[in-house]
Amino acid sequence: MNGSKNIAIGGDHAGYEYKEHLIKWLEEKEYTVKDFGAYSEDSVDYPDFAHPVAKTVESKEYTTGVLICGSANGVAITANKHQGIRAALCWKSEIASLARLHNNANVLCIPARFVSKEEAIDILKTFLETSFEGGRHDDRVNKISNC
Repeated sequence: MNGSKNIAIGGDHAGYEYKEHLIKWLEEKEYTVKDFGAYSEDSVDYPDFAHPVAKTVESKEYTTGVLICGSANGVAITANKHQGIRAALCWKSEIASLARLHNNANVLCIPARFVSKEEAIDILKTFLETSFEGGRHDDRVNKISNC
């Protein structure tokens, strides 16, 4: 998202602790962060947080979304229901890099139960610092919403 400094973030109860950790890191790096919840570890439904994050990226109010839940599957599936959203489930920095390079992903989904907090920061950092490669990938990405 090279140069983009505004991030919409959200997650469920399983992602709460990681979300707070990532927000702190982002704010230290002078990103503008909009927190869509959850606001505690009390059990909640992940779509209630994934939809608002995806909508704000879809409307281009925020350029990048970050979603965190236990497996990241639910938030990724939910976010990808929105037109123009390319949510990528990333459990390693290399996956985050490829999601940006080849898929022009605009929402990062992190599985809190399967990565450490330090790995989550590395994944996020890679996602934010990697630009879309374009070229041969342009046509492929343009076909995603062609249904």
